[in-house]
Amino acid sequence: MTCCRSITDAIIAVAALDAIDPMTLTRFETDGRLAVITMANQAKRNALSDAMITEILESLRQAEAAKARCVILRSEPGVKIWSAGHDISELPKSHRDPLGWSDPLRVVIRAIEEFPAPIIALIEGGVWGGACEMALACDIIVATPDSTFAITPAKLGIPYNVTGLLTFMNAANLHVVKEMAFTARPVDAKRALLVGLINHLVEPREITEFCIEMARGIEKMAPLAIAVMKEELRVLASAHSITPRMFERVQGMRRKVYDSTDYVEGVKAFQEKRPPVFQGE
Repeated sequence: MTCCRSITDAIIAVAALDAIDPMTLTRFETDGRLAVITMANQAKRNALSDAMITEILESLRQAEAAKARCVILRSEPGVKIWSAGHDISELPKSHRDPLGWSDPLRVVIRAIEEFPAPIIALIEGGVWGGACEMALACDIIVATPDSTFAITPAKLGIPYNVTGLLTFMNAANLHVVKEMAFTARPVDAKRALLVGLINHLVEPREITEFCIEMARGIEKMAPLAIAVMKEELRVLASAHSITPRMFERVQGMRRKVYDSTDYVEGVKAFQEKRPPVFQGE
């Protein structure tokens, strides 16, 4: 019940936005105890806008209500971009942390991690920025050979938050995470498999069947035992100590970035479709 309340609260937390038609950016389908959430806003490259995230959260709520034993999160078949990540147009215009506790991206990451059944990320195409974290927050990641993964906030002058970086650190070794965060260069699927970012590499024509077969296998397992093990692994993965002094120091450094001209330049350059010119000020 705790997990159910957290997802409901998550939906409420991001619902303070203009009314939208229900499920216009995603599709939600069930087949027995399998639920499939499909991001279907290729016009915006499946950017993780407030509206998109609200629909994903609602789909997770429906999947839990349906007692789904496995969920597949995917884009439409054959896409070039799985998701372009955080919707840059919705970043705060004021000098405020865009990745705070109640930010929609943070809310959906927690909902995925706390969902009581395994979530399989079916990846085709590029996965950028916040979408990369959302994919890696899933329990099992299956990708096609053309998939790429990139941590891109450095291009925008935005420092990733602590819990976000922990998601990446739990998926790959520290040196790989540093390279991805500092260079913003995409990691191709072959290397992603090699360094442990993904579980399986499957051809596009086979990936849907592959993920469904895996999900059907999970359906036959004991759901209560899986729910407990998923929560145990989540707790263990987040068991990193940090002192109040360390936390305040990091937060102070983050505030300095949001007050900088580099932050303004990064967002402006993205909107103007030009390379940013950072001054370190």
